[in-house]
Amino acid sequence: MKTLAKLPVTIVTGFLGSGKTTLLRHMLDNAQGRRIAVIVNEFGELGIDGEILKQCTIGCTEEEATGRVYELANGCLCCTVQEEFFPVMRELVARRGDLDHILIETSGLALPKPLVQAFQWPEIRSACTVDAVITVVDSPAVAAGTFAAFPDQVDAQRKLDPNLDHESPLHELFADQLASADLVILNKADQTSPEDLARVRAEVAEELPPAVKIIEASNGRLPLDVLIGLGAGSEEHIDSRHSHHDHHHDGDDDHDDHDHDAFDSISIELPQADESLLLDALTQLVVQHGILRVKGFAAIPNKPMRLLIQGVGTRFDKHFDRPWGADEARVTRLVLIGQALDAAQLEAQLRAALSV
Repeated sequence: MKTLAKLPVTIVTGFLGSGKTTLLRHMLDNAQGRRIAVIVNEFGELGIDGEILKQCTIGCTEEEATGRVYELANGCLCCTVQEEFFPVMRELVARRGDLDHILIETSGLALPKPLVQAFQWPEIRSACTVDAVITVVDSPAVAAGTFAAFPDQVDAQRKLDPNLDHESPLHELFADQLASADLVILNKADQTSPEDLARVRAEVAEELPPAVKIIEASNGRLPLDVLIGLGAGSEEHIDSRHSHHDHHHDGDDDHDDHDHDAFDSISIELPQADESLLLDALTQLVVQHGILRVKGFAAIPNKPMRLLIQGVGTRFDKHFDRPWGADEARVTRLVLIGQALDAAQLEAQLRAALSV
């Protein structure tokens, strides 16, 4: 009987807003016939990232695309490796004859090292190998010394996680994401001056072993052959990669008690809404309630297509992604992520602003 080769896995990490999902979309759009499964580690009952990524299943019917994206909703792969991640990987291992590659997108604060170490487990190690850990860097943010596009939101989210050192600067968390990297992408290069980009490259290089490559990109647009097929075998050497987070897990038997309840993920459904009124109302909610993330789809009156909305802090990206289905209810569905959110209050405020 033919022995199946190990299934390569690419792990994509980086801060909130650095461009991880955009990179994965680009990789799926340019899969060139590769059969790729995606694990999306994100907050939100609606699995908005999963919806976005499912749109990129080139050449597949809707039925074939369903199930290719695995969404892990608790938002922290550091814990997920002990919970949801294992059964998901077990299912993918059982189907590895039908797959060519697995992509894993971590949440904005997930540290990659514990995830890579999960690939040392015998049941996974015999079937899979970490082809590479790719860290996506927000170049303008690093140039500005903030490391994340919205450092206040990232820092607030960080302080809610009891497994992170709240006293350490954000730079240490940034360094930990680089510590496991096999490839670093300096993203948003088109938004960074050549001088600033050179400084960012030098700063990032100080955190990396000499063998780790640093490349520049805009919107994650890179040839797929640059991103996969690296053959790093990261699980073989991850234990030697030092990170500031290491001491939180050494001999720590209390990790299963990690409390995710501090994060609220609120789902809101609204009727059709004027685009500008909706975005203005969402901006006000973000400012007033410290909302970290907004994701969803909106139904705009007299528009035949659905409006995709993604917000990090007060910055919103939007575009019409696809036509509404003939039998599909034209409603607005949003996920709001933050701390101590009151669903009823947020919905009431939105409805009042939209007069619906």
